[in-house]
Amino acid sequence: MRMLIMGAPGSGKGTMASVIKDVYHIPHISTGDMFREAMKKKSPLGQIAKQYIDQGELVPDEVTIELVEERLQKEDAQHGFIFDGFPRTLNQAHAFDRILSKMNVKLDAVIDMRIDRDVLIKRLSGRRVCSRCGAVYHILSLKPTQDGVCDVCGGTLIHRKDDTEETIHHRLTVYEEKTLPLLAYYEAKGLVVRAKGYGDVQLAFRDIEPILGGMNDFNKK
Repeated sequence: MRMLIMGAPGSGKGTMASVIKDVYHIPHISTGDMFREAMKKKSPLGQIAKQYIDQGELVPDEVTIELVEERLQKEDAQHGFIFDGFPRTLNQAHAFDRILSKMNVKLDAVIDMRIDRDVLIKRLSGRRVCSRCGAVYHILSLKPTQDGVCDVCGGTLIHRKDDTEETIHHRLTVYEEKTLPLLAYYEAKGLVVRAKGYGDVQLAFRDIEPILGGMNDFNKK
């Protein structure tokens, strides 16, 4: 299975992708994780990405596309993947089509996570992330055992710059203006599968699993 998962920041893309990863045994490829790793290593691409991410802007297409193409060459992505956070623009979508064409493979589905804007803002503004291992917590719904300390590795929990309320509003506006048009692009290809981006993600997955399962069976033939 080769899939994309789309939705506004905080819509539950990462959680849903993790469920799909476990069910279909394919890698969950998050461009956000790829950027953070590049920034942590202070690579040239990572330093460029940081300038944009800190302001809530999209990373330039050429940087993102280069990272994506490198990632798809790895062995674990040869038999399937679920991309989280890419593509975000029509230009990236066309570039992704070209990359897949060179690999002689096709996209199977695009999962669209839906959630109200007010819920997104509350969810993201309360998010805290471990500065060491990247584990995610929330000040209301997913508190660590010890305030400010990661349960997994003991690292310090931080409030990321892109999770402040002002930046969140900007991120959502950027998403609506630049990313939502992608849905029309993929709907024209008959690839969009809609899922609820709130509440129990396992229940949301059960809603779409029959559709994904049918696609998987077809691709095995």
